[in-house]
Amino acid sequence: MDMHSKNIVFMITFMSYNEYMLKDIKSADRAEAWVRNELAAGRRIMGFGHRVYKVRDPRAEVLSSVADKMSSAALDNRKLFELARAAEQTILKVLDEVKPGRNLRTNVEFFTALVLQALGLEPRSFVATFACGRVAGWCAHVIEQHSEDHLIRPQSEYIGPRGLKIGGE
Repeated sequence: MDMHSKNIVFMITFMSYNEYMLKDIKSADRAEAWVRNELAAGRRIMGFGHRVYKVRDPRAEVLSSVADKMSSAALDNRKLFELARAAEQTILKVLDEVKPGRNLRTNVEFFTALVLQALGLEPRSFVATFACGRVAGWCAHVIEQHSEDHLIRPQSEYIGPRGLKIGGE
């Protein structure tokens, strides 16, 4: 799996993870203990860090603003947004302390789940929604490979879980 595809897998995983992460944290005062526990267990904190951006992903700023405006329409969405903002600040503080010099800043995925939820989508629909937006790019890759008359080989190897079942399968 190439690096681009690996990032897509991380983003798809994250969009569902983010909502569950916030529900697991439950309240701003629990965020620090949660993130420290995740890091101690060797888990990545999804929604933070980017291979190109070593500052806050500028797209995160845009989606944060969109999530802020959209969350005002429903109290549950507003509470989740406020929790996300508080958790974001705590997570950044802990990441700076535990992983100094890594510059793990908020990326575009952090607020994506909140925007999709505010649109009325369930977390189980996030993957399909994400894929719809990527189909044109995937088709462009196929066209490029066909026009160059050779298969572009991935530079990375997929190491994630295999044989996962979706829904009631």
